[in-house]
Amino acid sequence: MSCFVPDASALAVRWTASSYSGGEDTCVEVAPYQEATVAVRDSQDPSGPALLLRSEEWAAFIADIRAGGFDLL
Repeated sequence: MSCFVPDASALAVRWTASSYSGGEDTCVEVAPYQEATVAVRDSQDPSGPALLLRSEEWAAFIADIRAGGFDLL
């Protein structure tokens, strides 16, 4: 089950920007967090919220993206 953290800057992790961000306003950053968990946040708001996902939730999310499940255009 995923978990919400109100202040992503409180997490002691090394954030990595999406390779697709290219300096645009719609960027996400991810970081490994503790055992088998991935943290996700909006790169434009480093002290904003973060979502913590178990590794299997993260893998399912990425698979959905690759399959076009979130294409809006």
